[in-house]
Amino acid sequence: MAARLSRSRTDGSGGAEGESRPEAVRWVLVAASLALLLLVGLSRPNAAQPDLAPRGWAPGVLLPLGLSPAAVTAVLWAAYVLGAVAVLLGLRGASARPEGPRGWRAWRVPGVLGVLALLTAPFGSADHVSYVAYGRILVSGGNPWLEAPAAWAGGTDPVTSRVEAPWTEEPSVYGPFATLLHGLAAWVGGPSLRQEVWVWQVVVVLAWLGGRAALRAALPPAQHRRIDVLWTLNPLVLGLGVLGAHVDVVAAALVVAAVALTAHRAGSLGAFGTGALVAAAASTKVTYGVALVAVLGAWWLVRGDGPLGRRRALQRCGAALLGFVIVAGALHLWAGTHVFDQLLRSRQAVSLATPWRPLLEVLRPDLGEQVARTVVTVSAAVLAVALAAVLLRVTRPDPSAAGGRPRWAATALWLVACLSLAYSLAAPYSLPWYDLLVWVALPAVAAGAVDLLALARLTVMSLAYVPGRVLGMTPEVESVTLGLRRSVAPWLELALCLAVLALGVTGAGGRGGSERPSEPPPAGTPPTPTR
Repeated sequence: MAARLSRSRTDGSGGAEGESRPEAVRWVLVAASLALLLLVGLSRPNAAQPDLAPRGWAPGVLLPLGLSPAAVTAVLWAAYVLGAVAVLLGLRGASARPEGPRGWRAWRVPGVLGVLALLTAPFGSADHVSYVAYGRILVSGGNPWLEAPAAWAGGTDPVTSRVEAPWTEEPSVYGPFATLLHGLAAWVGGPSLRQEVWVWQVVVVLAWLGGRAALRAALPPAQHRRIDVLWTLNPLVLGLGVLGAHVDVVAAALVVAAVALTAHRAGSLGAFGTGALVAAAASTKVTYGVALVAVLGAWWLVRGDGPLGRRRALQRCGAALLGFVIVAGALHLWAGTHVFDQLLRSRQAVSLATPWRPLLEVLRPDLGEQVARTVVTVSAAVLAVALAAVLLRVTRPDPSAAGGRPRWAATALWLVACLSLAYSLAAPYSLPWYDLLVWVALPAVAAGAVDLLALARLTVMSLAYVPGRVLGMTPEVESVTLGLRRSVAPWLELALCLAVLALGVTGAGGRGGSERPSEPPPAGTPPTPTR
């Protein structure tokens, strides 16, 4: 690293010495954050990491170290704070140095991180146990959208019986494509919980690396450094998504793969494939259907002038819709109508760290449970629309993606980032890994205030949901962590919502605001959409 920094002072690639120092600090913070995260994943089961033993042929505990509930909470808090500072420093330098070190370009460093991730046990929740339990039910001939894990096989199955509260009695809320992947993990790794989870980890790591590859394929080199700062080497994304083995990593990768496909294959065939991949993402988690709105909107915004431009845009929109309907329809016909049962039952859920929870507590005594939750749901929908309108107004796609398909790809991901961030901020039920769609799309957005808002939101939620499980904590640790989740995080989240609305009043979006690029786009290229 020292040699690299020394060269950067003489070859002009890294800027002045003053610019190299923050970069060196960033690398130190990234290394420290990742070391702390890996410490949790490589150590013995703890309050953040459920016990998956026996390990079978999958990796087991590599560090014979036991972390107490207080220790694992402190380690994860420190990791996420250091990681957030590292991302902040990376954002400051991303525009000055469009490409990262050669190791990143050659995939050496991401590959090593992927291998290390596969040596850990997932932590931060027990969702991965639920994933493979639903897959186990599927490959054993059951219906995961009807069967509760605790009741499957009389409660004696070696995998489904290990699902943790509060999900022991809950059928699957995930879509049919996710459940097929869960079934694959269960089939390859069964009948061992650790083996099935490890196969699922392989899927998640491949999706994380595939997301990087798709972003680099879709966006010009000027944005590649932002890809690594915001996605590949973002300790919050790695800790919450990859090391947490969350299905959101897979769904996010499908979205950017959909965009990359059209970025490299124009015409109706590429659009059809894009719609099919978006259908797979939406059939993983239904909220990822927002990507369909984004890709359709991008075609219309960059359609070009005249009847020919409109006709081509409509043809591509029609092809994408056809691909979406065919793939989503086939998946849901296979899964059956019960795929939506759990989703409908949970549609008015309100999580503890959102600003809607204090409001629900205030309204419930006077209005009753059902009416209070309806008021919250409707209010959240209105707020989401308002936040999305503001974010679309004060941001823009990165102007380096000028002309043709690169501009379309950047516009589509810009729409994804704005719409998904608005949803994350406004949703009554929200968890930190729900933000992964924001972060996979954010590299396509011009740098500005939206970066800081997204970082503040993810940092608050990351800290609020440490250690992440409802089991294994001492009363003292539970009091502290639950206090942060219930009494601090909602007000910080509310402040972020107000900050976004304030941007709409002032129009101060920073470099990502309504300014035009300093250089005009190539001839015949439509102007960058700003509203």
